[in-house]
Amino acid sequence: MKTRITELFGIEHPVIQGGMHHVGFAEMAAAVSNAGGLGIITGLTQKSPEDLANEIAKCNDMTDKPFGVNLTFLPGFANPDYPGYIEAIIAGGVRIVETAGRSPEQYMPSMKEAGIKVIHKCTSVRHSVKAQNIGCDAVSVDGFECGGHPGEDDIPNMILLPRAAEELDIPFVASGGIGNAQQLVAALALGADGVNMGTRFIATKEAPVHQNVKDALVAASELDTTLIMRPLRNTERVLKNEAVERIQAKEKELGDDIKINDIMDEVAGVYPKIMSEGDMDSGAWSCGMVAGLIHDIPSCNDLVGGMVKEAESIIAKRLAAFAA
Repeated sequence: MKTRITELFGIEHPVIQGGMHHVGFAEMAAAVSNAGGLGIITGLTQKSPEDLANEIAKCNDMTDKPFGVNLTFLPGFANPDYPGYIEAIIAGGVRIVETAGRSPEQYMPSMKEAGIKVIHKCTSVRHSVKAQNIGCDAVSVDGFECGGHPGEDDIPNMILLPRAAEELDIPFVASGGIGNAQQLVAALALGADGVNMGTRFIATKEAPVHQNVKDALVAASELDTTLIMRPLRNTERVLKNEAVERIQAKEKELGDDIKINDIMDEVAGVYPKIMSEGDMDSGAWSCGMVAGLIHDIPSCNDLVGGMVKEAESIIAKRLAAFAA
């Protein structure tokens, strides 16, 4: 299956594994890239540029296919060594970067000078257009269904994707709630050039997370995610658990007076406990509505290859029959 995204990134299938905190290690990225998609190492999961350089080297040993690095530009109070991370990316021979969070405009010159292709994750059409205008090569359009931070507009992909198609000239992928072949076909029909999947890739054999996490995704339905931190205008979609219930109780009690410090125990530093140790109630963790479509734990090769093969069959048979 060839699209503008496969041509831009030099990959076989238009399927991207999004950056995920304490999931996007070399093992995950290499497995997706070896399956013909685009694997992504999560940059800020690595505590320093030196750690990222080591993770990139590890991934280079595991695949000879293209892979990328996610760099999330955090709010002003956080100050990672972004120039150092970018230097590690360039030195490691990585030529694809997925950016998220704040605008990457400040760092675009150094990345473009190094020949890096930049795909920026956006939750709105206006931000997608801004990404195009500052020189991003592609956009990942993230609908309200997504795990993690869906923004504050609450626009689902059935509206967001065709609106992006109306406004963008650069290629874009559908992100948020994506997990199967039918959705890949729908994304292409709505104007996207591929899909970005996060939550779905956690429930794969190669995902470097505790089995409890994978089992929780298989057991969950589309009703088992919820939103937190909306009063802070930092909305996050997470899987329901005891920690999330505590957060929501505090949000109800404190209302607009709530501060991030009020929920720090439930949101700060919890990912290692969840993803590595399998302590499922220790904190809030990002999860998309697509959990309702996750019924198994395949290999990345079976997931990606199977999705694309089924999507091609849907296009050639089911959809073609409607045009007869």
